Amino acid sequence: MHDRRVRRAEPADAAGAGRLLHEFNASVQMPTPGPEAMARRLRELLAAGEAIVLLAGDAPDGVLVLRLRPALWSEGLDAYLEELYVAPAARRRGLGRALVEEAMAIARGRGAVHIDLYTGEDDGPARALYERLGFASDRDLYYAREL
Repeated sequence: MHDRRVRRAEPADAAGAGRLLHEFNASVQMPTPGPEAMARRLRELLAAGEAIVLLAGDAPDGVLVLRLRPALWSEGLDAYLEELYVAPAARRRGLGRALVEEAMAIARGRGAVHIDLYTGEDDGPARALYERLGFASDRDLYYAREL
């Protein structure tokens, strides 16, 4: 049985989180700077208070990166679920759900009034999870480019 407890990452946890984020990008054929570079960046963001990183599972087996920013349309904060990944061997055991629920609780506790995320149109399991948790897609198109 895998541990479903979610914990907040400290800078010392950056290697495990960096490994998972590297695995995620590699699994979807997206560029990755490598696990060591990811860990270094996570340590910087954690130390500066610019990201909240949550870990779940034994190894850890799941990671979530949450970013908070001042909202434009209200006095509160907006939350952005920047990354969520659960290692394939640990899926379908509730880790993803536990990570998202904890992220939402933290965001609410910090005064966030909105949370959003981006996922691929073809990522059915992720979309199903988000929809079960009450997220809705408005079918807007997501645009991005490198600067």
